[in-house]
Amino acid sequence: MYNELLANIAILVLAGFVGFAVISKVPNTLHTPLMSGTNAIHGIVVLGALVVLGHLPEDASWGIRIILFVALVFGTLNVVGGFVVTDRMLAMFKPKKAEKKEADA
Repeated sequence: MYNELLANIAILVLAGFVGFAVISKVPNTLHTPLMSGTNAIHGIVVLGALVVLGHLPEDASWGIRIILFVALVFGTLNVVGGFVVTDRMLAMFKPKKAEKKEADA
């Protein structure tokens, strides 16, 4: 069991380093499409967390339930925040409404 836990922690740490290295090299012009893609992935994660939360056995400890609920809340906040950021970034590219000039009468 200890070897399996150590292997999972090593994979998590390596995935964090690889993710940071990949994201730090993304140019600004690709940020919005990547945000939309990650929002879709996080939506799937939230759906998976809901399924796991719904299928917990009745004898599951409260610690597991609390950790799962906190993870679900953080995932939901990540999805909502991602959509807010994406919307604000897309608003930067929309043409600004020209102020109506009053015609001289």
